[in-house]
Amino acid sequence: MAQQKTPNLRLRADTRIPPPGTILKRSYKGKTLQVQVLEHGFACAGQVYPTLSAVAKAVTGSHCNGYLFFRLPSNKEAAS
Repeated sequence: MAQQKTPNLRLRADTRIPPPGTILKRSYKGKTLQVQVLEHGFACAGQVYPTLSAVAKAVTGSHCNGYLFFRLPSNKEAAS
């Protein structure tokens, strides 16, 4: 019998997100933020967030694009 492959849980992985274990750093209002990329989310200051936008909102208090906040490349830049 042929062995079945396990389905990939990250079917639509965003190429802008670095691999799990990577630490993203960003200065904001005189403090350096450090966010660790997890397999399923992002860890910052002892909390786990589902998206970078959720991290950015927790830090700034208002909604903003997490990719822009952490200065990750655009989809076009990441694809090239």
